[in-house]
Amino acid sequence: MTDIERKELAEILFPNITKTREYYEEKYPERNLNEAAFADMVYAKQSGGTFFLRIEDTDQKRMIEGGIENITGVLHDFDIIPTEGYSFGGEYGPYIQSERTEIYQTYVKDLIIKGLAYPCFMTEEEIASIREEQEINKTKIGIYGVYATDRDLSLDEVKEKLSNNEEYVIRLKSPGNPKNEIEVIDCIKGKMKFPENDMDVVLLKKDGTPTYHFAHAIDDHLMHTTHVIRGDEWVSSIPLHYQLFQILGFTPVKYAHIAPITIKDAETGNIRKISKRKDPWFGVKYYDENGIPIEALHLYLATITNTNFEEWYLQNSDKSISDFTFSFDKQAVGGTSFDEAKLVNLCKTYFSRKTGEEVYEETLKWALKHDKEYAELLLGNKSDMIKFLNIEKDGPRPRKDISKYSDVKEEFSYAIDSLFEKENYSKNESEKVYDTDLILDYVNNYLELDTTNEEWFNKVREFATNNGYASSPKDYKNEPDKYKGHVGDICEAIRVMITGRLKSPDLFSIMKILGKERILKRIELYKSKH
Repeated sequence: MTDIERKELAEILFPNITKTREYYEEKYPERNLNEAAFADMVYAKQSGGTFFLRIEDTDQKRMIEGGIENITGVLHDFDIIPTEGYSFGGEYGPYIQSERTEIYQTYVKDLIIKGLAYPCFMTEEEIASIREEQEINKTKIGIYGVYATDRDLSLDEVKEKLSNNEEYVIRLKSPGNPKNEIEVIDCIKGKMKFPENDMDVVLLKKDGTPTYHFAHAIDDHLMHTTHVIRGDEWVSSIPLHYQLFQILGFTPVKYAHIAPITIKDAETGNIRKISKRKDPWFGVKYYDENGIPIEALHLYLATITNTNFEEWYLQNSDKSISDFTFSFDKQAVGGTSFDEAKLVNLCKTYFSRKTGEEVYEETLKWALKHDKEYAELLLGNKSDMIKFLNIEKDGPRPRKDISKYSDVKEEFSYAIDSLFEKENYSKNESEKVYDTDLILDYVNNYLELDTTNEEWFNKVREFATNNGYASSPKDYKNEPDKYKGHVGDICEAIRVMITGRLKSPDLFSIMKILGKERILKRIELYKSKH
């Protein structure tokens, strides 16, 4: 077609499109960004960039009711808050692609005028027949070259098909040659080479809405995206996407393709990608119900994002994730395996750096949603709970016994009298029965709480030696026949009687919080059950 014919064709196909691409270029001016800013929350924040939410709903067949609301809800639950975008506002909207159809059609109209796009009237049956032929001949599947039968239709032929109400799509008239190579630099994978795209892909579907590929190029240009971080499965689309940027006259975005998170399948033993259906930890519901803090999950995701993050975090107890500088060169090129043990360890480190009051408030918030009965107990025992949660928090190696909010109830059940009594010493892993009269004698005649930990233990040692116990495990080990046991056995008996378990945080700190009256009551309770 001549230039005049292409302009006529463009007006026939898009009579209602009166704006030009220059109109939209002016409407959406360049952002005032640092050179390194790009659209991903972590990287965008640390580089002064913009992290926006765009709803890509071009494939209406895959849309599910409430799906968009679910996306925004999950982002909120995971504390991933966009700077702008759908439901957040901003000057580069609308941020939902179904509301941007006029924009896409404006750019397609311009491509038709330039001879870079054309209407294709091929039926589904014709395309299926071509595919079958390509499969038999073992040639590349798609509409390209000799298979793109409508790319050179004359204006009169197009008019005739339109007059017959034949349906059509708008295809790219690809200028590519697969014998030529393009070279791109992926921010994570480095230099990659591909054959040029020669596929006449669909730009606009029969209903006038865009395909993802075309909408992506237009939106990233007009929203002034500089970097796109996406999954490995999109690597094969690089030649097409770069070609679309080229024919549209846009500066290409920089891509960073992230390796998938994998897991060892429990049934087959094979390594596979994570699955929404098979892996409960894939969804926010898992973390919410189990009481795993979103901030701790962020820490785990940071270890996946940069291989040097975990070491940095463990060595910098006074810093948070926002103090770490992420970089693409520290991102894994291959797949990253989900490591539940690492997640648990990071959660424990997260809790160990929280004050008792912070752990209390966060646990209460979780319990009010998931365990109302425990929430009531927390509300009625706030002062003691905070004191218990603060035990061993100030030392060089803070306690790491909590990995999730539900652990607080489990690990600190002895902190609340009613919960302690209800458990009936179920946390005592030992079948040993302890001498309550001996411990009652100690509490009544030796125990002093208004003292230091060292002085308290010296008193326990004195009591132990006065009652036939060795003053240290070493002495007992050297002469076991000489003693009933050692001072540690006395402490163990006290611990079991007042906490119901063999292991706990610092025993003297627990005793100070409980006070002598509650200690005696718990010993009597133990005596009544044994």
